[in-house]
Amino acid sequence: MRLVLAALAIASLAACAPTVRVEVAPITIYAKLDANVRLQLDEDVKALIQKNPNLF
Repeated sequence: MRLVLAALAIASLAACAPTVRVEVAPITIYAKLDANVRLQLDEDVKALIQKNPNLF
């Protein structure tokens, strides 16, 4: 009898598992880059790849 009660208690606790739901709104980023910024970023990326050839 105790075994049956213990099994029912465990089953009832397992059925009450909490559920967490998180709603995340998408993030939109608008960026306007001019040619100078793009050129600088390109040079920085080239230098980074030269320093760390196994990066990618």
